[in-house]
Amino acid sequence: MSPTHFTFSMAFLLGLMGLTFHRNHLLSALLCLEAMMLSLFLALSLWTLELNSTSFSASPMLLLAFSACEASAGLALLVATTRTHGTDHLQNLNLLQC
Repeated sequence: MSPTHFTFSMAFLLGLMGLTFHRNHLLSALLCLEAMMLSLFLALSLWTLELNSTSFSASPMLLLAFSACEASAGLALLVATTRTHGTDHLQNLNLLQC
């Protein structure tokens, strides 16, 4: 495994570990998701550069577009839950009370 592949896979795994272990606030969960998407975008971009293929050149931009849509939906949910529940703590969110 090359050092760049190791770096991007470790960045993805650190984002995943942050998402699973440190999920006190919704904002921290969203930041971990964005870190995971950023590492996937960089890895996919380098992969298309290594292959010198034009058929895969649109896939990093497509992933980046989906990541932006995911970020906007996450921020909208953050604002909505903060307005309705008064906090963004994930322990206080209960689907049975909504």
